[in-house]
Amino acid sequence: MIEVFKTRMDGLLRLRPRVFTDERGHFMEPFNSATFAQATGITDQFLQDNESRSTAGVLRGLHVQTAPHAQAKLVRVVKGAVLDVCVDLRPGSPTFGEHFSIRLDHVDHDMLYIPAGMAHGFLALEDDTIFAYKCSAYYAPAAERTILWNDPDLGIHWGVEKPLISAKDLAGSSFASRAWEN
Repeated sequence: MIEVFKTRMDGLLRLRPRVFTDERGHFMEPFNSATFAQATGITDQFLQDNESRSTAGVLRGLHVQTAPHAQAKLVRVVKGAVLDVCVDLRPGSPTFGEHFSIRLDHVDHDMLYIPAGMAHGFLALEDDTIFAYKCSAYYAPAAERTILWNDPDLGIHWGVEKPLISAKDLAGSSFASRAWEN
């Protein structure tokens, strides 16, 4: 069983798996394709799993892959906590150019389903944060685009002034350039 919570962005869902706890710890099933499809109506086939480990203050993103390699993602925190951010890049969407942010951690076990066409990034809020996600398309380096994490047109409040960012992410494009359309 999985609880589904809609966000203000069409198709972007916060999900809460059922967690069984006792004196030994906990057990949960973070993903089951049949349960996921029944609860959400989404039938994406996830093809690739990714995992990263970050120290507090590491910011990864904002990443998106262009069509035909666009990826839907199912993200969760295995250990630690993140500020997770999605930017709607879907043409014609009523929330185009807007962002959504949420704290995800290993205590609540909440996950986020991110539909294809959204840029995604996160800021690690704790040391040794482990972030895991499923992708509906394989990573295609030529299709990857990065939008600047601090683009003033997006107005994302990350809560940190000087995060640790990769050179690739620092060289991202502005939102106004619409680089994800090429």
